Amino acid sequence: MSLRPVTPELRAELQDLYDDYAETLDDGELERWPGLFTEKCRYEVVPRENFERGLPLALILCESRGMLEDRVAALRRTSMYVPRSVRHLLSHLRASADDDGSLRVRANYAVLQTRVDALTEILSAGRYLDVVVRDEGRLRFREKRVVFDSVLVPNSLVYPL
Repeated sequence: MSLRPVTPELRAELQDLYDDYAETLDDGELERWPGLFTEKCRYEVVPRENFERGLPLALILCESRGMLEDRVAALRRTSMYVPRSVRHLLSHLRASADDDGSLRVRANYAVLQTRVDALTEILSAGRYLDVVVRDEGRLRFREKRVVFDSVLVPNSLVYPL
């Protein structure tokens, strides 16, 4: 596998994908979120310690767009949690192209949350380690691995990171 730099045009398209990802979640448009992924995909949220030690235990694991849609349905219909707004801050997007046309992308993230009864706080911070592909004419996530830095996990982690 050899990786090579991406063109400025492709980098701009990737930035649009990541901006759309953050905006979709920040605006509460959860039903749009699964559409940012390929049909067969992987979304996982894993602590940095597990990732670095090669341990497979993930806090959240979805292995298809259908599973992402089920997660959205559960959030909308069955989960009880204090209302909040979230803000995704993304930085240091780095991308390289693989021989098979997929893109390996890494970015830092921080997610802030504001509940109606509390000050704004950091919900999670870490990095995205993603594989992005062109699917039906647009870029989508085939894999999104969210590696969060903290060993502690808030009991309110119900919302996609």
